[in-house]
Amino acid sequence: MLIPATILTGFLGSGKTTLLKRVLTEAHGQKIAVIENEFGEENIDNEILVSDTNEQIIQMNNGCVCCSIREDLRTTLQLLAAKKRKGLLDFERVVIETTGLADPGPVAQTFFMDDEIAESFLLDSILTLVDAKHAAQQLNDRQEARRQVGFADQIFISKSDLVSTEELDTLQHRVKHMNPRAPQKVVHFGEVSLAEVFDLRGFNLNAKLDIDPDFLADDGHHHHDGEHCDHPSHKHGHDGHDHGHGEHGHGHHHHHDDDVKSFVFKSKRAFDPAKLEDFLGTVVNIYGPKMLRYKGVLNMRGTERKVIFQGVHQLMGSDLGPEWAQGEDRISKMVFIGIDLPKDILMQGLEHSLV
Repeated sequence: MLIPATILTGFLGSGKTTLLKRVLTEAHGQKIAVIENEFGEENIDNEILVSDTNEQIIQMNNGCVCCSIREDLRTTLQLLAAKKRKGLLDFERVVIETTGLADPGPVAQTFFMDDEIAESFLLDSILTLVDAKHAAQQLNDRQEARRQVGFADQIFISKSDLVSTEELDTLQHRVKHMNPRAPQKVVHFGEVSLAEVFDLRGFNLNAKLDIDPDFLADDGHHHHDGEHCDHPSHKHGHDGHDHGHGEHGHGHHHHHDDDVKSFVFKSKRAFDPAKLEDFLGTVVNIYGPKMLRYKGVLNMRGTERKVIFQGVHQLMGSDLGPEWAQGEDRISKMVFIGIDLPKDILMQGLEHSLV
């Protein structure tokens, strides 16, 4: 059995530690190993840990295990897996809490690039905590914060009670455009049920592409989103709010031109496998570092089954999924989330890869 791993990320003060404490103290009969990669933030150990020692791995009184990373993540994961195999430590899953400034990309890549790690662990999902009160500022100022949103499989928004409904709404729209595949949930004081934290299978090659139907609507909604990206935000300054169509259009939400954005490609024509492979290979080589997450469920010539692919940065995997159902529309759908990706080049290249 592979050990599921969850990466918990989010900006300083967004409530990661609160969420972790809750997960660890909830009586759920699961034993969790927590890997802390934090610097200078309030550490989790003061309340839950049995003792302050210099030992790298500490058993907690609720049966969980906690360790702070002294060496790199890889070494720590290998050490945990070895101790578990030898029966020295008992845990069922791992949560890696990254520092508020970390880019979750390399952490996620560790699970795919390293054969030894891949033999013991399975990356389940990346959870990102967003602090509603400070998010707008953090997203404006820090690319790391934007990247964390782009990488997420699930987004929890904390401290929403400190902002107006309008501010929260604007934030949620903004985040949705950066990452349409991650469900957003507003949480209070880290109160999240464990079912919403674990076994989300964000990295599974499954035939579900979770994108808000609005985003996929054929009415050009996502093209509209693309348009606003072409004119820099300073043109409409910060009066972006009062465009007067608050209730019906989403126009007033679009005055942020974030460098992390997403777009969706859809087609009813089948892909030519060789062309698509060439094109995606090239794209990943050139733009890999800027590609945060991407996923597709594709109609491929030559197979009756759905082809599923997904990736993080330069690492891309694909697999055959279930057969297309009788009478099902064979529509290919892909979502790309990245930093300043050239949408037109990608859209054109994908168009040219169709049969």
